[in-house]
Formats: sequence, C-alpha cells, structure tokens
Amino acid sequence: DNEQDWLALRPQEPSPSQCCGSGCKPCIYDVYEKELAQWERAKAMQDKSLLVGKKEQSNNSELNPDTFTAFSVSSVEQLTEDTYQYKFELPGNSSLRLSLGQHIVLRGMVNGLEVQRAYTPISPRNAEGYFEVLIKCYEAGLMSQYIKTWKRGDVVFWRGPFGGFPYQPNKHGELLMLASGTGLAPMIPILQSITDDEEDETFVTLVGCFPTFDKIYLKPLLQDLARYWNIRIFYVLSQETSLENLPWSYQENMYTGRLNEDLMKTIVNSCRRKPFVLICGSSAFNEDMSRYLKAAGIEENSCFVF
Repeated sequence: DNEQDWLALRPQEPSPSQCCGSGCKPCIYDVYEKELAQWERAKAMQDKSLLVGKKEQSNNSELNPDTFTAFSVSSVEQLTEDTYQYKFELPGNSSLRLSLGQHIVLRGMVNGLEVQRAYTPISPRNAEGYFEVLIKCYEAGLMSQYIKTWKRGDVVFWRGPFGGFPYQPNKHGELLMLASGTGLAPMIPILQSITDDEEDETFVTLVGCFPTFDKIYLKPLLQDLARYWNIRIFYVLSQETSLENLPWSYQENMYTGRLNEDLMKTIVNSCRRKPFVLICGSSAFNEDMSRYLKAAGIEENSCFVF
C-alpha cells in the first residue's frame, strides 16, 4: 500500500506536446528532472514532507520561469482573420519587467492533452497593470483551438520569461529587423524602447513580410513608429501582385513578391550603416534570411535569431 502511495506522488514525465521547443531554461523537462530527483530522495528517506515544496502553479501573479502563474484575460481584439491581440491583467500597477524581446510560455489543455507554446508580449516593457500578446491561430493548431475559446475574464496560465535579445542603446549603428507575420512581436518592444529614449540614436530598418496588405498587423502603431527620424519600415507582400490599389502613403515602402536574395542586397545596401540583424519568423524563413544575408555580406556574428 505504501508503494502505491509513493507511485501516486511520482512526478509525471512531460509529453513532447508539452515542450514548446524554444529552448527555455528551465525547460519543462528540466523541471521534471528536478522534481523526480526530489521524489527519489523523499522516497529513499520515506519522508513525504520533503515533497511539500512542489508547486505546480501560483496565484500571486508574479511571472516565474519554474511555475505557471494565473493571469486573467481583460480584452480580446481580432486584428486579421486569424490573428488576435489579447490583453492580460496584472495586479495593481505591477509590470512584467521583461527584458527586450523575451518570450513567455502558455499552457493549454486541449482534449485532455497539455500543450505549451511560446509567445512574445508586444506591450511596452514598462506597461503597468497589463501585458499584451499577439497570437496567430491556425485552423488545425491544437493550441489555437484552446486560445479561440478565450473571452474576457478567463484565467490563463503563463510562465517565464525566457530568451530575449540583450539590447543596449547605441551599441549598434543600425538594426535591420526581418519579421515574418507574428515574428513582428519581439521587434515591437525593441522599437518602442528606441523611440522612447531620446539618447538612443540607433537607426532601425524594419522589414515586415506578410501575404497581403490586409494581413499586416498593428498598422497604426507601425505608422506612428515610422514617423521617427531614425525608423524606416518596409513591407514585403508575397501575395499582392500590384501596389496600385493600396493606399499611396504606403506605396513607396512596399515590395510585392517574396523577400529574396536580390531584394535583401538592395535593403542592406540602403542601410545607413552596416546593420546588426534581428530575425524572427518560421524556421524556413529564418534559414532563408540567414542565407540571403550571407550573400549580402552580413556575417553570422552580426545576426540574432529569435
């Protein structure tokens, strides 16, 4: 009977669906190893009180890399047919205090299966009382099925933060940001920190890759940022054939087709200084970009991939 008790307390090994694959430290597997070692030690000493420290989730609303914390959804805004902006409440005037471009991991339950995915908050990092996340929902995506059910007041579990780009003001003469779709997310807080800091004179060229004009996220915010003297924004629209029907205010900064090697050379050559490059998109996008950059004379040590 005692053996059964101990087995019931043994931590469960995560399934592959629970790992978001973003290289978090600690990864869910690290957490499992730690809990397993704790369990083995307690069992060897026949002392269950050694397991008391095992907390699965916390409700004190402090984001934490080791445990999931509950946050409630305060608003849901649909940006395009498949992309949503979700706002979460933080208690009082507290702030997530992420460093730039850091991501957080969401836990969802779908048909009894636990799934975890990484997302990057797009709210300014000093935002008080809330944070916002940009999420693209996929027709067949497990996590998307869960996310699509969210409404105001729902409670969602996050842990983190992880990763991030160690940005320092004025360290690079120019940043070239290459973002595909929701890959825009980690770029936004970095852009905002540059425009908020009068002492930061870093030039930025942001290239956003989207299928069509309608699918560009956060247009008003991007238009505001593009008014700054040191920020340029280009859009590459893979499924638009002509620019004629698009608003003229956008046309001079638009390219149709894909961001290929030739266009990359044009963009790199138009930078005012030799750029340091930030890349965020699908793994295929990231690999293509690295290849084109190399052809354009940008070395690997001048690139950071989210």
